[in-house]
Order: sequence, then structure tokens, then C-alpha cells
Amino acid sequence: MNEPQSFHEIPVPLGERGYQITVGTGLLDQVGERAKALGFQSPVPIITDSQVAPLYGDRIRRSLEQAGYRTGILTFPAGEPAKTLDTVARLYDGMVRLRPERLSGLIALGGGVAGDVAGFVAATYLRGIRFIQVPTTLLAQVDASVGGKVGIDHPGGKNLIGAFHQPSAVLIDPATLQTLDPRQVRAGLAEVIKHGVIADQELFEAVRELLPRLLATDLETYCRIIPWNCRIKAEVVRQDEKESGLRAILNFGHSIGHAVEALTGYERYLHGEAVALGMVVEARLGEALGITPAPVTRALESLLRQAGFSLARPGLSADDLLESLFRDKKVEKGLLRFVFPTAIGRVIIQPVDDPALVRRTWELYGPNP
Repeated sequence: MNEPQSFHEIPVPLGERGYQITVGTGLLDQVGERAKALGFQSPVPIITDSQVAPLYGDRIRRSLEQAGYRTGILTFPAGEPAKTLDTVARLYDGMVRLRPERLSGLIALGGGVAGDVAGFVAATYLRGIRFIQVPTTLLAQVDASVGGKVGIDHPGGKNLIGAFHQPSAVLIDPATLQTLDPRQVRAGLAEVIKHGVIADQELFEAVRELLPRLLATDLETYCRIIPWNCRIKAEVVRQDEKESGLRAILNFGHSIGHAVEALTGYERYLHGEAVALGMVVEARLGEALGITPAPVTRALESLLRQAGFSLARPGLSADDLLESLFRDKKVEKGLLRFVFPTAIGRVIIQPVDDPALVRRTWELYGPNP
């Protein structure tokens, strides 16, 4: 199949903080010229992880050098366990050696973890410098790279230390998906399915129809699906940049998901796998509250299982789960808040004032694997 060459441009209109998401094959080789068009001044460091650096680091470096930039690749160990203050401190050391200035910027290259870590460095170094997101995983391309949420984990919970720091651009080359293993592709599909549940029934049905192609990492299909998701995320961010209201709908599945990730040491589950489990548990909690119709939960669970998620409940106690949930940044006035589907494509945000109901939902969810 010939690779599609046309670019999709999706604006994120946030006034002076607004930027463009660009989706298309071949974008990795344009990073340098796009940084130049944005007025980035030399040097422009590249921050990435130990898995992505060998795949794409030199390609991005060459693109920057051809555009006249001095650059360097700063790496950290791949994986969620490296999303810590210690990692950030070591990256600061590398930034000091390269000496970027206020009018410089950096490139965040990699998956969601790399984008969060590099974005946090950009938000805090010199009290904030610009950065370009170059996401290389499906999860980062459809979700994590858009919206300006950056941060790191703490033993007390996921993403507890962070900031809102919008990128200057998001450059998405779907061809990078062809170096992902099937598990990573599936993890990204959890966020695609989430967007369908919270905002777009047509997307949900399209995923169901196109699932074999999506699982096979068909490039042409992703050149359609990725921009579709970016438009949904961009519209939500446009309406609520700093999650004071509407943007919280993007957290569907994430309250339970983040707790599961934290309680398993960020090593057992990929983020999308934890979110898939979280969506089903939270939908069942919505059923128990009389908010989520049972057919909605069944449709969601069926699609996730077709995508290859086991959805088995991990061996975590309800006490530990609740303790983790109450440490989450989404708690408001001491109450747990969840996103509940009312139909495929529609959700509401509602506090739950009875933790015992969360406990019962977790304990009744199903046997341990």
C-alpha cells in the first residue's frame, strides 16, 4: 500500500497558547523546519526514553541539524517507573550542559511517559520554555500529547506533581506505530474507545467495524482515526483548558485505572490496559447508581474484549483501592468523582458520597485472574 502523504491539521484554539496538531506520514523529517517556523532558537534539546532513542532519536537530531540547530539527545529509562523527580533532576543536568535559553525549546519524543516528563521539564526549566510534542505511540498520539497536561508520578499516586503547559505544536507521524508491539497498540485503542464512549457514538461504531485493521496497525486506517480523536480532544480542551468542568470527562476509566497502576507499582499494566479495566468497573458503578444503562456497559465490555483486553480484576483489596482513590487529584471536597456513561457518546460527572458502593462494585466485579 502506498503511504498517504496528505497532512491533517487540527487547531487547538487557546488564544496566545493555541497551537496546531499535524498528522501525516513523513513528519519526523520535518521537525527541524517546523521548529524554525515557530521561531525556536538554538539549542533545541531532544528528550526521549531508552526505547525510542535508538528508533527515532538520530532522525530527529538530523532534522534539527539540517535546519541549523545545535541539539543533543537526553534519555531516561523507558517505562512508567522512571516518571519521577529523580529522572527530571538528571534531565535538568543535561539541559544545563546544553544551555538552552528562554527562546529555545525542546522536543518531547516518545510515548505518554516521555511526553509527560519532557513537558514537565519544559514547564519548569527557566520557569518555562516552549516544546514540541512528537508522540510515537498510539496512546500518546490520540490522547496524551494533546492538551498540555504534563507531570510525574509520586509514590502516593499517578501524576500528582505536574502542570498545565501547552506545547507549541504536536507533530504526529502514524508510521511510528509500525514499530509498536501489539500490546502497545491495544493499549492505545483503550483511549480511542474512551473517546467514543464520552463524546462520539459514530467513532465507537467505527472502531468496532475497523477493529481488525486497527489491531493490524493499518496505516491508512490510523491516518483517519488519529485526527478524529485529536479533534475530539482539541474541542474538549478548547472549552475547558484546565479541567475546571467539561475536561474531566476525559478521565472516564482513569480514577480506577490510576489506582490500579499505582497499587501494582506501575509495572504490571500499561496505562491503556488499566484504563480499559477502569472503564468497565466505573460503568458498573454507574449501573449500581442507576445512571449507566446495562446495555451501555455490555457494549463497552464487549468491544474491549474484542480488542484483546482480559479485563480480569487484579488481586487488590477494596481497602487499598479506596485508599488510593482518595489520594487521587480528582477528589473534590473529600468526595470521589467519577465519569459515568448515560449512553454511548454521552457521559456525566458525578460525585459518589458512599464509598461502600465503590467497595461493593469492586468486590462483585469478578474473580481474581
